[in-house]
Amino acid sequence: MRRSDLVRDAAKGKTIRTSQIVFGERQHLLRVLDSVERSALPAPRMEQERRVIEQLIHARTQELNRINTGWDEKVGVVLGADVRPETLESLSKQAPKEDFYLLRLISEHPKVASKTLARLSHHPYSAIRENIARHPNSDAATLARLSKDRTQPLWYLVAFNPNAPAPLRKKLQERMRRLGEKTATQ
Repeated sequence: MRRSDLVRDAAKGKTIRTSQIVFGERQHLLRVLDSVERSALPAPRMEQERRVIEQLIHARTQELNRINTGWDEKVGVVLGADVRPETLESLSKQAPKEDFYLLRLISEHPKVASKTLARLSHHPYSAIRENIARHPNSDAATLARLSKDRTQPLWYLVAFNPNAPAPLRKKLQERMRRLGEKTATQ
C-alpha cells in the first residue's frame, strides 16, 4: 500500500480507508480462502475457517458499498468493453473522492474523454494523476498543468505524451537530458 492510498480526515483525526485499500484487502482474503479450500485441513476446521474468511470478505464488500453504492457493478461497467465515454464521465462525477479504485480505473480507460481526464487531474490520489499524465486522451492544457505539479514528478510522464504541446515536450525532454548528464558526471 502506498502512502498516497491513505486519506487523512483532519476533522476527525483519522485515516479514511479508500476503495483502493478495501478492494486490496478483499482480493487478498479471496486468495486466502482459495488457499484454505485447497489445503488438507480436517473438514470441521476447514468449514470454520471458510466461514470466518467469508464473513471478512462480506464485510469488505459492505465497506466498498458504503464508499460507493453498487461498487462491484460500477467497476464491472468500467471494465466492460462496450462502455461509452459518457458513462465513464457520469460514473466519475458520481463517485465519491474516496473511491480511489474506481476513479483510477476510469483515469486509465482507453475510451475516457479528455474533459473527464481534465476534471480528474485535480484528484489527490497520485496514481490517478500519473495515469492522466501518460494518457493519450489528455488534452494539452491538462498536461501543461500536470507538468508543473510540485507534489510528484509528473513532468517526466508528460514529456513522452504525444498530446503535450511540442515546445513543452521539448523543454521537458531537455530537462531530462540535463538531469541524465548531471547524474553521469557525479
